[in-house]
Amino acid sequence: MTLQQLRYVIEVAARGSMNEAAKRLFISQPSLSNAIRELEEEIQLTIFERTNKGISLSKEGAEFLGYARQVIEQAELLESRYLNAKPAPQHFSVSTQHYAFAVNAFVRLVNEYGQEEYELSLRETKTHEIISDVRSQRSEIGILYMNEFNAKVISRLLRNANLMFTSLFKARAHVFISAQNPLARHPVVTLEQLQDYPYLYFEQGEYNSFHFSEEILSTLSHRKSICVNDRATLFNLLIGLNGYTISTGVVSADLNGNEIIPVPLASDETIHVGWICHQNAALSKLAAAYIEALHQTLGLEGPLLPHQNV
Repeated sequence: MTLQQLRYVIEVAARGSMNEAAKRLFISQPSLSNAIRELEEEIQLTIFERTNKGISLSKEGAEFLGYARQVIEQAELLESRYLNAKPAPQHFSVSTQHYAFAVNAFVRLVNEYGQEEYELSLRETKTHEIISDVRSQRSEIGILYMNEFNAKVISRLLRNANLMFTSLFKARAHVFISAQNPLARHPVVTLEQLQDYPYLYFEQGEYNSFHFSEEILSTLSHRKSICVNDRATLFNLLIGLNGYTISTGVVSADLNGNEIIPVPLASDETIHVGWICHQNAALSKLAAAYIEALHQTLGLEGPLLPHQNV
């Protein structure tokens, strides 16, 4: 087993393709495939499962990848310290539902750990794609929520993908509305009071099941509803159309200003937000640092108030 072989495994996992990884590594695809196969034979482990649709990490491969990342990180640290070698570009990717706190934590990560070169990825995407990204190691970390309604479906998908869910916080349901909305000064709003305003929600693509919705109470019907793909559009429509969406109540004044505010919703629903990763894979240095940045952003050293600006 060589450091080069470990670097090959990391690159193939990141690209999800032997061909793409070979291009990035400046070697031929057959040479890369042979190197991976020789490593698998040496350690008697199938790292990548090969099908007609391509390759994917095996359950054991995901665990191996975590350790491979740690070894390469330590090797690069030694090289940069004692051989005056240029630090290798950093790699890290996170996939998340549309949460401002996830972006805030990413900013903290880059400001604290970003070197002269890095290749990082922050994907605000659909719920099913978050699970798929982490399962395939396109992303090392995923952020999503569960509640009583969707927990059985989401938990089954996580188990089947050998992923684990770690809690960040629980919150009562809130609505995000414009600070100029007539309901902005209400201490709490009801669904009846909201029925004349446009309801905004995130599109989930081919997996447009209620269980994958980013908004709780997704089975309710609305007289006015608008489907969007990104958080910026949703926030613009909250302001421009006096629309509303249902979420955790955690909003970032630093990133989004004070034009969007959370107001408690009269509901007994609880939202359980957490992060997912591979069950047996060790986290890379940047992944561990990102989790710490999430905790700092959310103020998890003390009690988190779901409606506070963070």
